[in-house]
Amino acid sequence: MRLLPLTAAAVAASRSPLRLFGRGLAAAMSAAKPLKSVDYEVFGRVQGVCFRMYTEDEAKKMGVVGWVKNTSRGTVTGQVQGPAEKVNSMKSWLSKVGSPSSRIDRTEFSNEKTISKLEYSNFSVRY
Repeated sequence: MRLLPLTAAAVAASRSPLRLFGRGLAAAMSAAKPLKSVDYEVFGRVQGVCFRMYTEDEAKKMGVVGWVKNTSRGTVTGQVQGPAEKVNSMKSWLSKVGSPSSRIDRTEFSNEKTISKLEYSNFSVRY
């Protein structure tokens, strides 16, 4: 078995399709497509029904980043960032689906904008 010199091995490894893996989700998304950010507030029966947990799970499945939290007004608020088509899918989920026991009366979106890089590295529940 012949071993490659260190420099040749390093060059071969740098051409590997897994090189984005070490840079993380945020780096992979920012390198791919235009990114979008949007704030949201969900009104209805959205507290005490695992809405935040389901939102976090759905965001991770969709591949977006940001956060979600309960408010003192009985609503749920947060921010979503990622590729435009994924953010749009999450907006639809926040408007129509939610957690199984929730009732969404309306969802308001604000501060929608194109961003050059993600501000978060994952999606989290805030308290």
